[in-house]
Amino acid sequence: MARKFLYVVVALIVLATAAAFAYRLWGVGMMRMAMVPGESFRDQQQLSAKDYAPDSMWLARPSLARNPALWTPAGYTPRKAPGGAAVFFIHPTSYLTRAHWNAPLADQEANNRAALFLRGQASAFNDAGEIWAPRYRQATFGAFLTDQRAAEQALALAYGDILAAFDAFLAEAGPTRPIILAGHSQGALHLTHLLKDRVAGTPLAKRIVAAYVVGWPVSTTNDLPALGLPACERADQRGCVLSWQTFAEPADPSLILDNYDRSTGFDGRPRRGTQMLCTNPLTGTPDAAAPASANLGTLFPNSTLSDARIEAGRIGAKCGGRGLLLIGSPPDVGPYTLPGNNYHVYDYSLFWANVRADAARRMAAQG
Repeated sequence: MARKFLYVVVALIVLATAAAFAYRLWGVGMMRMAMVPGESFRDQQQLSAKDYAPDSMWLARPSLARNPALWTPAGYTPRKAPGGAAVFFIHPTSYLTRAHWNAPLADQEANNRAALFLRGQASAFNDAGEIWAPRYRQATFGAFLTDQRAAEQALALAYGDILAAFDAFLAEAGPTRPIILAGHSQGALHLTHLLKDRVAGTPLAKRIVAAYVVGWPVSTTNDLPALGLPACERADQRGCVLSWQTFAEPADPSLILDNYDRSTGFDGRPRRGTQMLCTNPLTGTPDAAAPASANLGTLFPNSTLSDARIEAGRIGAKCGGRGLLLIGSPPDVGPYTLPGNNYHVYDYSLFWANVRADAARRMAAQG
């Protein structure tokens, strides 16, 4: 198992290095050639909640053996007893080939990467409650590099799986249990739609402890009102949304902002020029700044990249610009930094212990 894990890590390093090199030489055009599928979109059968009955449809589930979301660094342990919040976590893009627009559910390489992401991201919530994280026919990475109709269809197919998995999750969680919703990148995109379509204006909204929409831009004017929950204004507030996108300095967010400014919000209006929601995970409040001393613990991988240690007081953060989370000089936390000093891959792991404390604090607050 350790050897398989290392193979996954090596593949990610090669991909990240190649992508960064290609971007510096040829820009987005070359990345599109390398990552956007050449095939037509293939429509597939829609899944239902019944399809999510087997454990094999989940990367994390309370009944699942060898659950990657139960990993913790030294000094921390996952929740021992059943109960607490029911946590629904949507993993980021882990299907990185141009073979298909959507990942096959049984793609072992994509599933191994997704499990790796759960270790560094979803694990932050394993003390607040029990975690469900579905497999889904995620859109491939190349779908985010093109405006082809097939990309929209691929994302719609992926979201259909999330809806089916969420219905199964709600049935298992029961009618009264508090709920934490969390996602990253593509997972956070699907989470915004889930909030709009299944939470906003429903009794379910009263059960939401918090929604962590991390690594995906949320317009405070065009998107947030449609999500049915306000932005978290206090560190002990329940029933609210947190969101951030991490950059070291000097930051070049042009890849993010250019696409964001061309897009349309949930209100049907252009997002161009609008502010993005920025929650500082060190404080749990919006548009805030905090020194490194406020960081309760960042995950740092070991030399073999098979595990990670946690260190406090290393990385501060402040919200700046149009809603970016800025962390100062680039820290050495691994090889996956994206062009523009974009620490997207590390949105959770940079603040792992603070996210963990944030979830516990909001769980303890009065609803």
